[in-house]
Amino acid sequence: MNALLGIIFHFIGGFASGSFYIPYKNIKKWSWESGWIIGGVASWIIAPWLFGFITVKDLLPSIQSASSETIFYTMLFGVLWGFGGLTYGLTMRYLGVSLGVAVALGFCAAFGTLIPPIYEGRFGELLASSSGQITLAGVALCVIGIFVCGKAGMMKEKELDADAKQASIKEFDLKKGLVVGTFCGIMSACFAFGLAVGAPIANQAELNGTDPLFKNNAILPVLLIGGFATNFVWCMILNFRNKSFSDYTNAKTPLKNNYLWAFLAGITWYFQFFFYGMGQTKLGSSLDFASWTLHMAFIILVGTLWGLFYKEWKGASGPTMRVLYLGLFLIVLSSAFIGMGSYFVH
Repeated sequence: MNALLGIIFHFIGGFASGSFYIPYKNIKKWSWESGWIIGGVASWIIAPWLFGFITVKDLLPSIQSASSETIFYTMLFGVLWGFGGLTYGLTMRYLGVSLGVAVALGFCAAFGTLIPPIYEGRFGELLASSSGQITLAGVALCVIGIFVCGKAGMMKEKELDADAKQASIKEFDLKKGLVVGTFCGIMSACFAFGLAVGAPIANQAELNGTDPLFKNNAILPVLLIGGFATNFVWCMILNFRNKSFSDYTNAKTPLKNNYLWAFLAGITWYFQFFFYGMGQTKLGSSLDFASWTLHMAFIILVGTLWGLFYKEWKGASGPTMRVLYLGLFLIVLSSAFIGMGSYFVH
């Protein structure tokens, strides 16, 4: 039951992450950086502290109890993740939701899932246990599924001419998108590392009386400050370069709607890790590394479905669509393996 709940929570989080970029499509007459940083204020500053105070008992004392080293590295990984979060938005611009998600998160899933247990010296234990073997098989299946989805995207790119690609994705640029998406995926994995090094904060929150289901919410305010710093600096540079500071007050733009859509996008983004923490708790500490794979898998699944809804795959051939559906099937199947691995632990 715990494993099933964990998978459900991860799906909700994946749905939030796979959907958060959609509201940005409704922002009109603003430069990209203006909408992105307003959404960032909501997702990386307001939401973590608001929901932290709501769900974590003695939030500030829990954070203050951590060593300076824990705080420093948690924020540092937040800064590094910030480069991934920043380039995630750029990846969506250049590749679209479906292909962009698959490319960026393929790398993110591989690095974010496997490096923590290797670093902690637990990889040998996983290989030696049946639950670990089943879970690692699920991780491998998921990564294969992610790359199959990416392959479908490559096939679609070869089939369509430039006008057809840009009909659904205005700024489509495969080469630029692949470079940015690869960098994004590697740097985004730093979020998983930040949660790992910030574990003492979560543990103290639990000792202070926080429901274990919400203990990871104590880490997010620290981790996301680092991510906000990276994005804020870059967006201000772009505002200066593009002379777009006037976006925030320009009455000739739909200001109220733009702020509302940006805040909705930001809050939706935050909920991915709100539910990620809950899912990780339900899977258990011995297999919590698999949470990252599940999270990435469901984001890709939802992102691809949104891509289909917005007709990003319009004009793709039958074989290309079959490859896409195979990749989605492998991703869904991988979640069953990971759930079984967690079940055998419990």
